[in-house]
Amino acid sequence: MSLPTVYPLSTLSPELKAALQERTERCLRDIVGANITTHYGISVPSLSLFRQAIAGKDVKEDPTVIIDFRQAVPLTDYGCYSPFIAKFFCHPRKQSELENLLAPGLPNYIAKSSSTTGNRPKLLPKYPRRWSATPSSFAKRLHLASSGKAVHMFSLALRDLLDIVGEDGEVMKKIPVCIGSCGGVRTVENWPVETDSARMGTTMPGYVSPWATGFITHHRSFLLIHALFALFDPTVERFLMTFITFFVDLIRYVHENWDLLITGIRDGTIPDIGHIEHVRTYLQANFRANPQRAEELQNIGPPLDCPGWAQRVWPNLKTVVCVCSGMFATLIPKARSVLGPNVLIQNIGYGCTECSLGRMLNIGDTETFVLETGDHIEFLDTSKALVHDNILQAWDLEPGKYYQPVATTEDGLWRYLIDDVIQVTGFDPRNGSPVFKFYGRKNLAIRFSFAQVTEAHLVSVIRAFSTEDIAEVQEFTTVVDLRELPQTVGFFIEIIGDIGPGATAARQKAFEALVRANEEHQRAFDAGQLRLPTIRVVKPGTFAEYRLWRGESMNAGVGQIKVPIALSNEDQQEWIAGRVIAEL
Repeated sequence: MSLPTVYPLSTLSPELKAALQERTERCLRDIVGANITTHYGISVPSLSLFRQAIAGKDVKEDPTVIIDFRQAVPLTDYGCYSPFIAKFFCHPRKQSELENLLAPGLPNYIAKSSSTTGNRPKLLPKYPRRWSATPSSFAKRLHLASSGKAVHMFSLALRDLLDIVGEDGEVMKKIPVCIGSCGGVRTVENWPVETDSARMGTTMPGYVSPWATGFITHHRSFLLIHALFALFDPTVERFLMTFITFFVDLIRYVHENWDLLITGIRDGTIPDIGHIEHVRTYLQANFRANPQRAEELQNIGPPLDCPGWAQRVWPNLKTVVCVCSGMFATLIPKARSVLGPNVLIQNIGYGCTECSLGRMLNIGDTETFVLETGDHIEFLDTSKALVHDNILQAWDLEPGKYYQPVATTEDGLWRYLIDDVIQVTGFDPRNGSPVFKFYGRKNLAIRFSFAQVTEAHLVSVIRAFSTEDIAEVQEFTTVVDLRELPQTVGFFIEIIGDIGPGATAARQKAFEALVRANEEHQRAFDAGQLRLPTIRVVKPGTFAEYRLWRGESMNAGVGQIKVPIALSNEDQQEWIAGRVIAEL
């Protein structure tokens, strides 16, 4: 039975506002009460005024603590708490020095953020959740009420394993360092690193691929092995992964390696795929010959040969769960062509390494979220100065305006400015929580002297010329094109099919879309500061190849590599420019 559609309210009733305020402030008091007594809480200079203001108060019950927090705690950045995090990487790692460092106890894991633009990744200790009874959107999607089989494409590999020792030198706890999705899956499924070896040869209930598949760190090999076990099982009902790029890349690799995969299923032998020797024994122990299934697949053919291929291969397939909003939304048509019309594409939720922020408002709407989190979230109007006096509360937001989330999490007592911009569209009529759309990354815009081009602007440009008549865009990225003067926005696009007969109009359509987003582009064009955007087509498979190249060159975790919407690194720009096959 389908759920009724939820329509956001434009304003909050007094009852909803009061409920939202009580819920929000209780969360903050809980966080303050736990974290103010940590090493960070009692010593960091940025909290000195706050410590003075709350001296002698019952921080968990006194409502004036909320006012003190808002007035005395400044906006913080990663530099404020990175010296404390660095202690986890010093020797010896004594429990007495690391316990209660940022939050009570020791962290479950240390999350390593993605470094999309080439900057150094952040490391964020993630502590056990103490108060929130609401599971994250990630946990809900992972454990949908279904007894059917699912293809879980999440990395389980560790970047490091930290031994925390007692006074006698005995190891008291092992803390994994890994990408956020890895730590999240391990926490939700209760998979401690101490018992990893016992699971290596196991296929977990409801999973299709053996547990050891999660330890393949090579992007192509990771996807091919998941594809092999998924193709073997016709009862698959769900695919779960971090980004929709995983599904699109998997389909391309299946198409390119179709005969190899079918032969493996027919013979019951794990194919000769590189970078899997450390887990091959475990994979082979969970694989057997199935000539009948191989014949079925051979009769269907590879995925790009027929529309709706996935439902022929997996008749019970119902959902694909992944991040698919913002810049990733351009891949939905490609995924849909393979999935057919009846498979639901669901967004896994909205969040970042720092915290989980929201879930989908309505099933099937991949762009609209409602705030749902166990952490304390405030908001900064993007048109205002970056100071804590301008921070707003959830009940103060105005539909149509743009904000940056400010997070105070169970993992530490700070007001961290998330580098995303959201557009608030209303309030949930059930509990008053803000409803919003992801607008773009704050730090990934293209900046000219006369205007800033946001992620949302770039997506709108792509949508303006991505047509059958011009070129159907599958993926894209951008640069500041300085090959000629004046400069302009340069698009690199990978397309579905061929360039259409109307391609000569593409640059003008792109420019018109830029002007609709910001009229300063027209003024700059008229003044000779800007030329028409350029559009270069790259060879098929380029973006999948990019993810593989970046993963290998950065030694990054599977599930972490994204193609940035704007390339600022010279090596990245040269790499993709070398794969251009046409220019519109």
